Amino acid sequence: MNYWLVKSEPAAYSWADFVRDGGTDWTGVRNFQARNFLHQMQPGDLVLYYHSVTDKQVVGIAQVAAPAAPDATAEAGSGWVAVHLQPQQPFARPVTLAQIKQEPRLSQIGLLRQSRLSVMALRPEEFDTLVELGN
Repeated sequence: MNYWLVKSEPAAYSWADFVRDGGTDWTGVRNFQARNFLHQMQPGDLVLYYHSVTDKQVVGIAQVAAPAAPDATAEAGSGWVAVHLQPQQPFARPVTLAQIKQEPRLSQIGLLRQSRLSVMALRPEEFDTLVELGN
């Protein structure tokens, strides 16, 4: 199993929207490194959902329900892909970016090193630390 983090602006598509919909195709990714991560995602992988821009906090756990397929929002044949994600559980306490920056076990997390990347891999210990902090 692999672990991931995806980012969404809550004004565009919040955790509450995600839960209401029961899942979504994670479309619109137009960064090559993020696209490569989408290609690596497999059903059953766990994904942390991060509210970016305004909230700046991890708010819940999702699961990859279907592997990468062509992104319906991209031009046909462009190579952009999407995965289908389903919500699993909200965090009891969202984990803020400030908390992440203060936690020594998260000093190498991609969220701090590549802050503009919308999809990123997490090491198992980073995932576990965030889940521990959120619950």
